[in-house]
Amino acid sequence: MVLLLHGCGGVQPFLQTYVDAALAAGVAAVIIDSYTPRRISRRLASLTICTGTRFRGAERAGDLFAVLHWLKGEAWADATRCAAVGWSHGSWTIMDALALGTAVPRATGLPDAHMGQLAALKTVVLIYPYSAFPSLTSSRGWSGAAPAVWSILGGKDAVVGERFPRRAFERLQRDGLEVDTLYFPDATHAFEDDKANDPRSRFRPDLADQARAYFAKALTTHLF
Repeated sequence: MVLLLHGCGGVQPFLQTYVDAALAAGVAAVIIDSYTPRRISRRLASLTICTGTRFRGAERAGDLFAVLHWLKGEAWADATRCAAVGWSHGSWTIMDALALGTAVPRATGLPDAHMGQLAALKTVVLIYPYSAFPSLTSSRGWSGAAPAVWSILGGKDAVVGERFPRRAFERLQRDGLEVDTLYFPDATHAFEDDKANDPRSRFRPDLADQARAYFAKALTTHLF
């Protein structure tokens, strides 16, 4: 089972290509839409969430815990072996969930019996993750959680850059976690999105193919 967490712009069509890659690898996939239930439009998200003024990673982290809790009641899902993949704000969400540990389940109102859900995450794939302030990983680590970490960074990413993600990864490595990084020197932010509306983004279908293959390898390596 893999959970997909969209970037700050919301669910975009290119995410379906990752769902298809997961299914081809024999892994069920769920896209977590954090905006539609909250009536957050793409325009509103661009003006407020993408600028960091509201709904930061630590708050959105409750969505990840809620879905992990929901999967426990689904007969078709193996809720004990999961992966999570996030893009930018989605990666921030995953990272803050792991940094906060049981603090997030308390905030969601989930019962104490379900606070060990993070153990179900066997691997995370962090694609151009936002890792600067107020992201928590560099300062706090991951509260004892130790999934395998796979990441994708772009050398021409003018949105999150390299400095802060690499600093966060160095913290995780000091804590004993394995971090694998696929680095594309010519990739911008959202390089897989052929409909990106940010003028700083450049669609690279060749790199998108490589990114999906890397994502599928992470799933098959740690979920089977």
